[in-house]
Amino acid sequence: MRLTCPLCGPRDRREFYYYGAAEYLNRPAPDAAPEAWDDHLHNRDNPAGLVQDLWYHEQGCCSWLKVTRNTVTHEIVTVEPVAGGAA
Repeated sequence: MRLTCPLCGPRDRREFYYYGAAEYLNRPAPDAAPEAWDDHLHNRDNPAGLVQDLWYHEQGCCSWLKVTRNTVTHEIVTVEPVAGGAA
């Protein structure tokens, strides 16, 4: 699999660290109930089709990227920078 980093160009996926679903950016409020945090951390969908993931360009420009990909066809649809980082 190859990802096209907006800053570095096409790269092998081994240069990147997979962080997880982009929904990690939508965290519960710091004072949310423990059940909300439990759901956020442990319950995941496994959709067929388009998904958005967070990737870190670990062996390149050190940018956080949001990758839209198709889990059925393995097509990379878009790769875009994440403003402000993921963590």
